Amino acid sequence: MRIQISPAITVCFILLVLFAGGVFGFSPQKTIRSEVSIVNIPFSALDKDGIPVSGLSAADFRIFENGKPQEIEFFSETAKSEEVILTIALIIDTSGSVKDKLQYEIETAAEFFREIMRPNKDLALIIQFDSEVNLVQDFTQNQDDLVHALNSLRAGGNTSLYDAVYLAAEEKLFYEAGRKVMVVISDGEDTSSLVSRDEAVEAAQKSNALIYGIGVRGSRSQGSFGDLQKFSEQTGGAFFSPRAEFKEIQETFNKIGRDLRGQYSLAYIPTDKRKDGTFRKIEIHCEKRDVRIRSRKGYYAPEGNR
Repeated sequence: MRIQISPAITVCFILLVLFAGGVFGFSPQKTIRSEVSIVNIPFSALDKDGIPVSGLSAADFRIFENGKPQEIEFFSETAKSEEVILTIALIIDTSGSVKDKLQYEIETAAEFFREIMRPNKDLALIIQFDSEVNLVQDFTQNQDDLVHALNSLRAGGNTSLYDAVYLAAEEKLFYEAGRKVMVVISDGEDTSSLVSRDEAVEAAQKSNALIYGIGVRGSRSQGSFGDLQKFSEQTGGAFFSPRAEFKEIQETFNKIGRDLRGQYSLAYIPTDKRKDGTFRKIEIHCEKRDVRIRSRKGYYAPEGNR
C-alpha cells in the first residue's frame, strides 16, 4: 500500500506589500517572503462527566510548549465551522480472532459514517489489517462506497496493528488538511508488525491525527488494549472498550461522534524557532473551573529546510 502523502507543519506566509504605481506614484509591487512554523492543536474541552463543553473562547485557554507560554494566534470551535473538512481513517482489525465480532463492527461503522459525515464535504477511507495491511477504500465522500467496502471484509490471519497505524498516518493522513481522525478497532495486541509501537505513535503525531481506539472485548476475555490506549493518549483522542455486542459498539461510535462535534482548535507560532526535529511537549490549560482538556502530548519540530 503506497499512496501520495502530504506537507508538514511549516507554512510559508507570503506578505504582499502593494505599492500601486501610476496614479499614486509608488514603486512597483514588492513581495516579502517570511517562513514561520504554525503549530495547530485540535483538542477537546470536557466537563467533569466527560461531556464536551461548548461556547468557550481563546481567552479561556493558555498554551505552553516545553513549559513556556505561547501566544494563541488562531482559535476556533471547529465542530461549528462549515469550512473545516473532517477526514476519517477507519482502521479495522480483520485478524482471525475477530471473526465472531466483525459483523457488529461493520454494521456500527456504517452507521457512524452516515451520522458523522456531511454530504459533499467530509472524507473517509477504510484500511483493514490482519497479517498484512490493505487499503480497502481510498478517500471518498460517497457513503455507499464506504458501506460496500465494509461489507467486503473477511476475517483471518495475525494482527499488524502498528503497521496499519503507521501506514495510515505516513501515507494517507500526513498531507491531508482539516481535522484528521483515525478510528482504530481491534480485539487485542499486535502480533506481526514490522514497525514498532513508538514508530507508529510518532507517525500519528506527525500527521496531526487524533486516534480513537476501540478495544472490543470478547465474552470470555477482557482483552489487552495497552497499545490502543497508548495511541489514544499520545494523540489526544480517546479509548473505549465495549463488549462484543451490537449496542455497546454502536454507543461507542456515538460517543466518538459526540466528541468530534464538540472540538476546538488553536494555533500558535512557537517562540523556539529551531528546526531541530525534536519533540516539543504541549500543555493546554483552561481558565474555566472543572473543564478538563484532552489533546495530543506534543509535536515534532520541522528539520532543516522542511
